[in-house]
Amino acid sequence: MNRQNFDKKMTEIIEGFGGGRRKLLLHACCAPCSSACLERLKDAFDITVFFYNPNIEDEEYFKRKSELCRFISETGWADILDCDHDTAEFYAAASGLEGCAEGGERCLACFRLRLERTAEEAAKGGFDYFGTTLTISPLKDADAINAIGEELERATGAKWLYSDFKKRGGYQRSLQLSREHRLYRQNYCGCIFSLRKD
Repeated sequence: MNRQNFDKKMTEIIEGFGGGRRKLLLHACCAPCSSACLERLKDAFDITVFFYNPNIEDEEYFKRKSELCRFISETGWADILDCDHDTAEFYAAASGLEGCAEGGERCLACFRLRLERTAEEAAKGGFDYFGTTLTISPLKDADAINAIGEELERATGAKWLYSDFKKRGGYQRSLQLSREHRLYRQNYCGCIFSLRKD
C-alpha cells in the first residue's frame, strides 16, 4: 500500500501561498505536542490554538491547558481560543467503545469529536484552514487523522491542513523544545481508558 506523504502535501499548500500568510485554527492536545508544530507553522500562518479536549479529565486538563498557555505566552507563536470543557461529550462519543484497544475505534471516535468541533469553529470564525497537532505523535495514525480532516472539509467547507508533524524530526524537536521550556510532559493521551494496564 502506498502511504500518502502528508508532510509533503502541507509543504505544497504553504508554498502555494507565495510568501503570504493565512489564518489557521490549530487543534492542540498539549504544549509538548504543540511546540514543534507551532515552530514549523508560525512563518506561514497567523495561528490560533484551539484547546478542545473533552477526553481529558479535569485535573489533567487544566494542567495541560496551563502549560500550553505558558508556552504560547513565552514564544508569541500563536493566540489561544478558549472553549468549554465537558467530559460528557467524550463519554458519549466513546459509548460502547470503552473496551477497545488503544489506537482503535475509540481513539478514532475521539479524534473525530475534537476535529469536528475544530472544523465548525474554523468555518464560523473565518479561518482559512484548520488542523491538529495530533499527527506529531508516533502513536497516532496520521493516515486516519488526515482522512477525518478530509471528510470534515467536505462537510463544513473549512479547508483542512494536511500534516504529519512527526516527519523531518518533528517529534524529536518537540522533545528538545519541551526540555528548553521545561514543559510538563504527560505519559498518556488523557482519557481514563488509556491508563488501563491491558
